[in-house]
Amino acid sequence: MGKKGRVFVRGLTSETYGLGEFRRRQLGVERVRDDSVVVDDAKVAHSGDSAESRTWWRIGPGDEDFLTQTIQVHFVELPPQSSNNGHGHQNEAAFYILQGRGYEIHDDQRYDWTKDDLVFVHTDSVHRHFNPYDETATALVVKAKSTWMFMGLWQQGRSGPIEREEEFGPREDWSRIWTPGVKERKKVIGVADTTWETTPLGRVRVMSSPERTDARIFSVDVFELDIPAGSRSGRYWKMADEVLYVLDGSGYALHWEVEAEIAEKYYARVALEPTRHEITKGDTLYVPQNHVCQLFAYDGTPLRLLSAQNRVFKHLGYDSVHFMEDAPEYRATQAP
Repeated sequence: MGKKGRVFVRGLTSETYGLGEFRRRQLGVERVRDDSVVVDDAKVAHSGDSAESRTWWRIGPGDEDFLTQTIQVHFVELPPQSSNNGHGHQNEAAFYILQGRGYEIHDDQRYDWTKDDLVFVHTDSVHRHFNPYDETATALVVKAKSTWMFMGLWQQGRSGPIEREEEFGPREDWSRIWTPGVKERKKVIGVADTTWETTPLGRVRVMSSPERTDARIFSVDVFELDIPAGSRSGRYWKMADEVLYVLDGSGYALHWEVEAEIAEKYYARVALEPTRHEITKGDTLYVPQNHVCQLFAYDGTPLRLLSAQNRVFKHLGYDSVHFMEDAPEYRATQAP
């Protein structure tokens, strides 16, 4: 958090053209965070909480030990028979339901959800969360909010009259400037809306991606990865950074830094030795930009993870993932 308030987007200044020192500092930060890490308790410059609901942050641009602002991570908890206050903002958000059930009111429309659903708050949405049931509901929220902040999309707040109302005309339909057809897309992706596939990365259930044109989200890609006990994921290299939340099990990740050798063109130089990062249920694991990563399940149970990435990388030309080693389960499906 900033000394005078909440940090919505972090600046970057330097007296030299090279920015290697910024990257070195970022890569030196601990990448695994557990429930003991609360980088923001939502007491400053937040408007969604009610007296009953609770919000706390795990990863954000104002972190003292800065990881990333491409993907922000926080939690929302609704006790039985409760709701939050709700608010409106221009940025999208994706809620993965960790426990319980409830419903949303988005733009005066109701959307029900339950455990393992992925729920979308669409861009320019007035939204509020409700739990009318007898068990606590908890959601993991991932969003690319800083992307909106950087682009000047700052019109957010609680419902109420506009300032200087006498200077403006009557209400107009805001959705006239949305992408055509978005209102018909799904706001909740449930288990029945997805299929498990065996891929070079491993066994994957995709909930949000550019190929999922039925989902009403454009900024965050989300999938679930299930690694069998004693097995491992593929060893993959990509430019986008990534946050992985451990839904179940324990294991570790190996990260290989990729350095840029700038000669007559860009060459990638992969570190000979990886760094190792132990993870267990409830942890978030951060994978920095331009890294090779591989995940391992080792405690005798499967390792189940939720991955979130900022889709903007794909629009910038980094939409490929290179596999240096395929997952064992995928190799077994390939013809000899």
